[in-house]
Amino acid sequence: MTPSVMIISLIFVGISMLVSWRLKSKFNQYNQVPLVEGLTGREIAEKMLRDNGIYDVQVRISEGFLSDHYDPSNKTVNLSPDVYNNATVSAAAVAAHECGHAVQHATQYRWLNFRSKMVPVVQVSSSIVQIVLIIGILAIKVFPALLLGGIILFAITTLFSVVTLPVEFDASNRALAWLNNTNTLNRQEHEQAKDALWWAAMTYVVAAVSSLAILIQYIMIYLGASRRD
Repeated sequence: MTPSVMIISLIFVGISMLVSWRLKSKFNQYNQVPLVEGLTGREIAEKMLRDNGIYDVQVRISEGFLSDHYDPSNKTVNLSPDVYNNATVSAAAVAAHECGHAVQHATQYRWLNFRSKMVPVVQVSSSIVQIVLIIGILAIKVFPALLLGGIILFAITTLFSVVTLPVEFDASNRALAWLNNTNTLNRQEHEQAKDALWWAAMTYVVAAVSSLAILIQYIMIYLGASRRD
């Protein structure tokens, strides 16, 4: 890793840590706000799925803090204990967001489909990209094509980060629209849920921008070496 790439990486690591801290702070804050309707995250998830005509998705409890996710391979909405059991604004926001992914899956949302098709390729590229980039930089004078290969691999993981953005924002929009249309949350609760989901989305934005910035640096290194040759 070159000094410029290291500096950019450290900057974005710092930004990512701040955003993650803010997200956890917001989650903890809104996890202290009980819902007027008193529905737990599990009940909200089950209700949103039914309202969208989805009956083949199970709602399960998963271990870990903010470990919530939708698994399209076995059609399960997995909620962390704080979300699954609690009747709070945070629980409502997260449960509805994960169900938003289930709705995307059921309606064949194009960006979710595209991201799902990328997963096998990304798993391979992400496992070897750093090694290829390091060797490519060390051997750039004798074998520049290796660095170019590393850049292509890194571009694939970057594209995955970028494609994730519309998937996450759309899931949040679906969640907030459903929460509002069904009057599951009152106006104040809805604004708090919107705030929590916005900070969750920012973690993906930072990851995508960071990946793009580092990709550009590697491209500049490659182009600089090519010009010298």
